[in-house]
Amino acid sequence: MAFTAGGQRPAPRPVPETSDPSETQAYLRDYAAFLEAVPFPSFVVDHRWDVALANGAFRALFAGVGPHPTAMPDDNFLRFVLFHPDAPAILGEHEPRWCLPMLAHFRSVLERHGHDPALQAIRRDIAQDPIMEAAYRQGLPHWITAVGESAVEHDGAVRPVLHPDPRWGVTDCRVVVETPRSLEGLGYMRLTLVLREARRAPARERRRRRAASHLRVVPPPE
Repeated sequence: MAFTAGGQRPAPRPVPETSDPSETQAYLRDYAAFLEAVPFPSFVVDHRWDVALANGAFRALFAGVGPHPTAMPDDNFLRFVLFHPDAPAILGEHEPRWCLPMLAHFRSVLERHGHDPALQAIRRDIAQDPIMEAAYRQGLPHWITAVGESAVEHDGAVRPVLHPDPRWGVTDCRVVVETPRSLEGLGYMRLTLVLREARRAPARERRRRRAASHLRVVPPPE
């Protein structure tokens, strides 16, 4: 689990077995301390997007998220983006700028780790939403053709966010994927959302985004 709201640092989630597990845990504890020094939301995930570590700025961004049994942002970020009803209130232009890239990434991961039960569970949940299933099976190829392969990549992408802190407010973030070799060797990836200065948006737009809980539109074929 990621850091708790009280600032405690619990032990990181279990990691793959290594020749020196104690040194691995020590490395992750030190890396967690390093993340706390980063002023922007920064978090570490595995190939399932289970969140192993997250810093205080990450917690602040998602502080207003309501409870959900399977899709909390500090539990599994992919599930949060796809399934949490509060995601559109924080992740601006939720469908085209967050959901579709994450669906495309998930599809590629599933091709490599098709027998992973956690990924299969996400696939089943996608199938239970008819519109999201249509986007996954039919809409993604047309969307990728329209926007280009680069839109699927996380590193370097600029995506809108609606920060609960008025100092940031409605703004954009640059997604920076920067994974040191030791972290990569443990099967992890680190992402940082580099926030930009706030830009203004009508309050009614914020309410509309909060009301949208999942994909509503599938890009039509050319």
